Amino acid sequence: MKSAKRVVHVTTVHPRDDIRIFHKECVSLAHAGYDVMQVVGDGRGDAVVDGVAIVDVGVAPASRLARMRFQPRRALEAVRRLRPALVHFHDPELLPVGAQLAREGLPVIYDAHEDVPRQILTKQWIEPGLRRLTSWCFERYENRQVRLLTAVVAATPHIAARFARVAARSVNVGNYPFLDELAPPAAPTPRERVVCYVGGIMRTRGVFEMLRAVERVQGVRLLLAGSFEDDALEQTLRAEPGWALVDYLGHLGRDQVRSVLARASAGLVTLLPMPSYVDSLPIKMFEYMSAELPVIASDFPLWRDIVMREACGVCVDPADPQAIAEAIRAIVDAPDRAQAMGRAGRAAVLEQYNWPQAERELLALYRALLP
Repeated sequence: MKSAKRVVHVTTVHPRDDIRIFHKECVSLAHAGYDVMQVVGDGRGDAVVDGVAIVDVGVAPASRLARMRFQPRRALEAVRRLRPALVHFHDPELLPVGAQLAREGLPVIYDAHEDVPRQILTKQWIEPGLRRLTSWCFERYENRQVRLLTAVVAATPHIAARFARVAARSVNVGNYPFLDELAPPAAPTPRERVVCYVGGIMRTRGVFEMLRAVERVQGVRLLLAGSFEDDALEQTLRAEPGWALVDYLGHLGRDQVRSVLARASAGLVTLLPMPSYVDSLPIKMFEYMSAELPVIASDFPLWRDIVMREACGVCVDPADPQAIAEAIRAIVDAPDRAQAMGRAGRAAVLEQYNWPQAERELLALYRALLP
């Protein structure tokens, strides 16, 4: 029998412990009284964690194309067995699944984490000459599928506004940090002469410019945490002269991330001006702020507005290592100013840029769809 309070979140791409999907949305809904299940495809088996039942459809094939062919079908079969009152899916490759379930009469939500058509323009695995056409075709396809669905949950106001033109409902649920997860220790130690970057390590996220900036600031090192985009990038970076000034920490757990942010004097979020980044709201910027860490951010209008209004850091041309170096030097050489920026950033997170604020939008949508 279908449960009136059962909701199923589906992802065949993200890990089962994804911060946004599991720790924020699924756990929040479970705490609000919903019967929450999460369908994943990692081969690690079923489980119940923090009140959320995890249903595993099996490990994904190694190739991207094979995964996109088989995993959505398995996910569709799993959702039908679970008989939910509402389905909430998180991957563009699941759009056909969402559309099919909507045709069968289920309320279906598409969680748009990224502006995928703009993201396609930077995908290295797509031939450069085909990216613009692929982006155009995907946007038309995505809009057509979304028209069949009940609602879109967007990770940024820009994405929400884009889907407002085609979706029955489009709601912004910001991907902001928890209030206390990365808070500085009660008895903080002095900040070190290091800056940090925590996240996916990619060419388009300005990793080469970070290395070349650190080379220009005497006595400063870069704490680099995350996974490399590919093996070729890792080899190229390790051959850079600036690599000698890098402490590479690998992929870190959340407690380890908190320790890194407590050590650093500034957090770097100097993504290059790609179409998918300019209107984004990177979670790492708000996580730095939540840890009382000054941010050195790309000088995009949206980001500049936040950083300047909250007085929590410095904006620079992300393609200019010298500009990044000067911002690093200005912060590490002025600890009192840096401390004031850090406190202002944390105050802004406590007041506005936090998950409890975003959670209200998610719960309001669910109450409207499952009264």
